[in-house]
This record gives sequence, C-alpha cells and structure tokens, in this order.
Amino acid sequence: MNVANLFLRAGRAHADLPGVALGSDVLLSYSQLVRRGAVLAGRLRDAFGLAPGNRVALVMKNTPEYLELLLAGWYAGLIMVPANAKLHPRELEYILGHSGARVGFVTPDLIDAVGPLEESIDTLERLVEVGSAEYRALLAGDPAPLTEVAPDDVAWLFYTSGTTGQPKGAMLTHGNLLAMTLSYFADVDQIAPGDAILHAAPLSHGSGCYVLPHAAQAACQVIPPSGGFDPAEIFELFRMRSGITMFAAPTMVKRLAEHPGAARSGHPGLKTIVYGGGPMYLADLDRAHAVFGHRLAQIYGQGESPMCITALDKRAHADTAHPRHRERLASAGAAQLVVEVMVVDEDDRPLPPGETGEVLVRGASVMRGYWRNPEATAATLRGCWLHTGDVGSMDQDGFLTLRDRSKDLIISGGANIYPREVEEVLLRHPAVAEVSVVGKPDPKWGEAVVAFVVRAPGAACDPADLDTHCLAHIARFKRPKDYRFVEALPKNNYGKVLKTELRRMLGA
Repeated sequence: MNVANLFLRAGRAHADLPGVALGSDVLLSYSQLVRRGAVLAGRLRDAFGLAPGNRVALVMKNTPEYLELLLAGWYAGLIMVPANAKLHPRELEYILGHSGARVGFVTPDLIDAVGPLEESIDTLERLVEVGSAEYRALLAGDPAPLTEVAPDDVAWLFYTSGTTGQPKGAMLTHGNLLAMTLSYFADVDQIAPGDAILHAAPLSHGSGCYVLPHAAQAACQVIPPSGGFDPAEIFELFRMRSGITMFAAPTMVKRLAEHPGAARSGHPGLKTIVYGGGPMYLADLDRAHAVFGHRLAQIYGQGESPMCITALDKRAHADTAHPRHRERLASAGAAQLVVEVMVVDEDDRPLPPGETGEVLVRGASVMRGYWRNPEATAATLRGCWLHTGDVGSMDQDGFLTLRDRSKDLIISGGANIYPREVEEVLLRHPAVAEVSVVGKPDPKWGEAVVAFVVRAPGAACDPADLDTHCLAHIARFKRPKDYRFVEALPKNNYGKVLKTELRRMLGA
C-alpha cells in the first residue's frame, strides 16, 4: 500500500480538521493538504518528466511545504531523499549525486549554498526554491490519480553517516513505513483525530518519522514559527494547542526541563514527549518527570529500522511500583511488535539474559538494504538480521539496556557524528600526522567531539587552523569542540589506537 493513502484516508474521514499549522495559525485542512499533494504529484510528473522510482531531494529546514512535498512524492510513486539542512554543501553534493536525484527542493535560506550543485551534479536537472513563483506554479492544475506501488518499493532514502566517511542511503520501503506507523500505535502512544505533532526536530530525519502515524489519525502537523527548537516558543505552543506530541533528543528534553519557563504552568496542551537518538541519563529523566509528569515515552531505532527496535511507553515510565522500575527507566524498553530483537556474541550466537553483545533486529520495519552499496548491505544484513553495531544486554523480561556503541558513534545534540569522518577530514591538513576523535560527556549537548592530534614533524597548527579546515569540508556541528595536541596516540601491539585510553585521559 502506498503510504500516501494514510493522508487520503484522513482527508476523507476528517476533511475539515487542521492538517498543517505554522505555530498557532492553521494553514491547511486535511482535505486541502491532500488536494495540494495530489496537484503537486501531477506537476512533478508533467513539468519535470518524473516517473515512479525517480528520486526527489528535499534540502529544507522545517517548513509547512515540507509536508505537502513528502505527500506529493509518495503520491506520485517517487523516492524522497530528505537531506539534513545543516550539512556542508560538499556533503549535500555527495548525497544528491549518489542518490541520483533529478529534482531538488530548497528553502530560501539555503538556496545560495545549495544552488551551485545544480551545475556540479550531472543527474540533478532542477533545483526549485520553495515559495518562489516557480514553486507556486506547481500548485496550479488538477489533482493526479494516486500511483500504485508494491510494499517493497522504496519510498524514502534515509542517508546515515557511515564509518567509512561516506553516508549510506537506507532504502525504506512503503511496507517499512507502514510497519513503523502501526508499531507506533501498538508500542509507543495513541493518537486521536485533532491531536497535534510539533516538529521541533528536523523533518529530514528524527521528526520526519512521526509524520505518518499522525497523518494516519488526522493529527495536525505543526511547524514552530522558528522552524526549529526554541524552548520558549514550545512552551507557548503547549499553552495554545491541545493533544501535542513532539519528538526530542535527550539533550532537547534536558534543555526543556531546565528552561525558566518549564515550571510556570502545568503544560496543559502537552500529551507526549517521545525521546530517542541517544542516552537519557536517569537524573535528567527524573527532572523531566518532575516538570512534565509521566508524559514521556522512549523509542530506540536506527535509520535502517526507523523508530522500530524497542520502546518504553508512558505506562512503563509511570509504573513506579514495579520492583525493577529504575532498571527499566535506564533501559531502552522491550522489542516492538513488528520486530524481533536479540543480543549475540561475536559469532552471532544468541546470548542469555544479562550477557553483553551486539544488538540484532529483524522484522517488517528493517530496510531493504543500502542504496547502490551491495557490500555494506551484505555486511549489515547478514543472516537476515540487521546488525546495529550497538552493544547491549537483555534482561529476563526482554528489556534491552544499551551499553556502548561498537562503531564509536558520537551523539551530540541528537545528531549522529562518526569519528572516522572527522578524522579523515583532519588528516587532509598538511600539519596533521595522526588524529583520533572521541566523544566526551557534555552537560548541554550530551556529548562533545574531541580530537587528539599529532602534528607532522616540524609543522605548526593551532585549533583555529584546524577549525577553519573542518568548516571547509564538513558541517559545523561535526567539527571538534576541543583539540588536544599530543606527542603520540596510545596504541596496542597491533597498532590500533586505544580510544578507551583517550577517553580515560579526558576523564583525568
């Protein structure tokens, strides 16, 4: 089933309910949203010659148009390629080129940076500025018929950074996204027509997954006026709307709970905060419960299995009488309905409760594979199980506790940063002989990026030089916040850098 049907269902059954809002201002009802999506779908086909299976890139900050473009692409049977608006133009160039996107849509604030890619990417035929006269012209015409798709047809290319330094495009099918949607209702939370989802996290990844379950139940898709995360603005919306859900990285939850406006009201409009994307420390969770009550739910997923590996719903958070309540709060919850989860040793043999190993998952939400990367697909989906690269243990009740990340992933402000990607950029600097990047705990961002640098013999460089170099090649949020210059990196007998020793040095 084409996931665009979820919008169509809402547009028929709840035609007059708010579909899209900018803050407190309703812009479109559900019937109007569906009509605009259907018209756009036809124009994507007729104006640009796009056919089912072609790729369309969205390089956009959160805007109301994001919702109608997602709907239009799926309605037309196209593969949508949402790209993180914070990425460096060189990173965006790779994603758009690798995906083979023929058309891209860009918000006005990004057009100057992204516009030159139209000339440098052979497959990219047109970049359209959202809100321009050209964009408005695409909304004139008759609605197109819905394109039929198979469950295994790709709907979304979700680009996740890889340890090789190049992003990988997880192929998420219509079947994957439908399973994700149904699992939300079974394992995370209930949604009623007229509720709302507040998109304060990027629609290109974290918050984008919440579009479909809320569209399925005719809940209003609310874009904050700032287009991003502003605690004061969010608290104001909590007062002005009802039935609000929002997705937030743990660092966002922490910032909300510590904001001066947090204690000023009972937040009557807030229904649920779903957190995920990184570790939530118990002290921070306790503070959030004190401020918001038991309105928090947790999900653990990956781009390769969006939102769907484990979940800890609001009832589990509120079950303070359970003898292992604190242990459960520290866990990532139990396997969701549409997947199986197990913890294995280095030979992929299942481990008993309490033993630590790699987390594996299989089921209806797991990606079809990586776009144009059969080697990575074979390595990650070997034995028909998704190898997450995360290390954890399962208790006797099936609750999974994440212990570490075997791929050395750094999560800063809810964004994934892979050390090797940063290391490869730093090694391009002529004054850098060796480098190793690790994360250190940070009270604001969860983790901060730290680079241990060995200078080349006779070479000179300082943090400002390296910062300038990084900003020329990677997104600002990925660059190190701290540079430590050392004579040598600690290594084992095989020459492998001991990152545990580097973390110990940071702790000391």
